Amino acid sequence: MLNELIRKTIREMVGGSGPPVAFLTPKGDRGLFGPESIAWKVHADFISMMIGEISSLILQALHPQALAGVWDHSSFREDLKGRLGRTAFFMAAITYGSTEMVNGIIHKVNLIHTKITGFDEFQKPHSVTDLHLLAWVHLTEIRSFMSAFEDYRKEILSAKDKDQYFAEMKSLGERMGAKDLPSTYAGTDEAIKVYIPELYFGDRAKSILDLLENFPSHLSAKPFIKLISRAGYLNLPDWVYPFLNRQAPSYLERLAVRKSIELIAIPIREALKDGVAAHSLRRVYG
Repeated sequence: MLNELIRKTIREMVGGSGPPVAFLTPKGDRGLFGPESIAWKVHADFISMMIGEISSLILQALHPQALAGVWDHSSFREDLKGRLGRTAFFMAAITYGSTEMVNGIIHKVNLIHTKITGFDEFQKPHSVTDLHLLAWVHLTEIRSFMSAFEDYRKEILSAKDKDQYFAEMKSLGERMGAKDLPSTYAGTDEAIKVYIPELYFGDRAKSILDLLENFPSHLSAKPFIKLISRAGYLNLPDWVYPFLNRQAPSYLERLAVRKSIELIAIPIREALKDGVAAHSLRRVYG
């Protein structure tokens, strides 16, 4: 009963329904990365992935041209749950899906991107297929996912394993159209900092932060969603807080949120243990 309540709450946050049976076939298909990859390990944890997704959205909103792509061509301001759900499914599909599923969803997303152009809030033209913007979105996402995994999973990854993750994600980013991506954790952090002069915390970005801090949800899901959203904010790089005109979170605040996440993560991980990753393992090994 508790497990079903948890799954219902999660569906309230990101959408979705029922077991991921699409990941069971075809038998023996290893997909893009395979079960031995670090991507399979990192992306299997729902809690840290959602925290990472929140922080990556905040970072991406700070780039006027990257934000313009979703501001003008997306309903995320009216359907934040749908946006999070689509991103969650995309990451699940490209990580754990069969070769056919991976190729199909990458082709679909790349095709959509070719149709998204416009002007940012400074009337500067933009295109989602711009290599510079593709790299920004890619870098902020994978940095956020790894950072959240480090903070909210007790499993320790070696420096070599962490760099392997970024190398794996580089191969994905290149299939999404990006070029010259770093293949290490340190290289990713340095590449992100190159964008700092281009970032802007204006009214649009402020509205995104406000939307994430006041995530629309049913009453029963509010405490969980509020905590995940706060953890996403704490998952930002330290240089971001002054940029947002806010003080860096204190050690005590970080500790309180981390301990709270540890408590709620126990039943959530139990409820989701037969999820996408488990179904995909059965596909690969039979």
